[in-house]
Amino acid sequence: MLHTFLISLAVLALLSIVFEEVTHINKAKTTLFLGCIAWITLFIASGSPEKSKIVGENLNENLLEIATLWLFLMSTMTFVAYLNAKGMIQVLVQKIFPQQVSVRMLMMQVGLFSLVLSTFCDNVTATLVSLGLLTTFNLDKQMRRRMAVLIIFAVNSGGVALITGDVTTLMIFLAGKVHISELLILFIPAGISVMVLAVLFSLKAEGHVSTTPIEQNYNTVDIVIGVIFFTTIVLTMVLNVLFGIPPVLTFLFGLSVMFLVGRTNKSKSEEVQVLEYIRQVEFDTLLFFLGILLLVGMLKEIGTLHLLTEVYGMYNPSISNFFTGVGSALLDNVPLTAALLKADPVLTTAQWLGLTYSVGVGGSLLIIGSASGIIAMSKVEELTFVSYLKYVPALLLCYCIGYGLTLFLANNIHG
Repeated sequence: MLHTFLISLAVLALLSIVFEEVTHINKAKTTLFLGCIAWITLFIASGSPEKSKIVGENLNENLLEIATLWLFLMSTMTFVAYLNAKGMIQVLVQKIFPQQVSVRMLMMQVGLFSLVLSTFCDNVTATLVSLGLLTTFNLDKQMRRRMAVLIIFAVNSGGVALITGDVTTLMIFLAGKVHISELLILFIPAGISVMVLAVLFSLKAEGHVSTTPIEQNYNTVDIVIGVIFFTTIVLTMVLNVLFGIPPVLTFLFGLSVMFLVGRTNKSKSEEVQVLEYIRQVEFDTLLFFLGILLLVGMLKEIGTLHLLTEVYGMYNPSISNFFTGVGSALLDNVPLTAALLKADPVLTTAQWLGLTYSVGVGGSLLIIGSASGIIAMSKVEELTFVSYLKYVPALLLCYCIGYGLTLFLANNIHG
């Protein structure tokens, strides 16, 4: 009875996201409310101080994961908000992309840019920077929505090929299931599937678009802060690989350097303005994450994720991996991957690579299935849960192509 009630809360949260346009209730508020209700229910139903203590420990563990993600998001979003406000991202785009380009060519370039960027830096940063591109072009609503969907798929695809790009890839690597040289193979199917999606989205696209001309009103300090951001991304990868330093710690350090540089080079009034960028961070996005992760943590607590691992073992691993990826569109892929690693199934290298691809890219099938999708939904006004559903057939086709190519290449090279 308790489990049924708790699972129904998770379903209700999903429905509140789906029907946000009908109810006009912010999804961040409903998911946070239901997430809190779920954990309060767990405490009330624990029945004894001993069980209540265990629930409390699990909640603290869940909150630690959430706090880590929150701080990481806050750090990256503050950097991007600052650079965007100063016009630095637009200037960079104008340097890389031509001032006038056909919509079809732009679709290809945006897909490739997001794919490559997410291979070398985390999905959150890659999404924020890639979405910043869209603001520099004069696009209609439908085309902007298509490009946002492409960015979500490309960012999730690029992240699977290196341990710096995706948390689940890093988890599988640290468990000793795959080597870095083996992971690099995934860049081929990831790249091909993204290009296929870009072609599909650009079939009916006509005409040319131009970048919005901007005044270059930035100064030396802004360039220095841009360099700090880039250096922080590089150091995040290097320090994590060499010394196991959590990415959030490196990014918080980079943020502190940003503020110190802002303090030493600006007057007090300008320093206050710099600090305002941290207040411009989209807290709806952070609250939405909090609600979603509380609900996922609750599903982990009641054993729903463990039940999924049992179902996983009932079928051929290649089939199970495919549907695990589809499942990660509804459930957070991190606890899902953690549960599978804990179960320690006996898989070949090709099957581990298949799992790495599926849990990394499968979240793209629904907008709430990945951090990239959640951020895009909060940043692109015309992108909602319902409007995203019309792109699911194309996304599923490209996911199938990528997964099939992964198994083909992996079996032929490592089979």
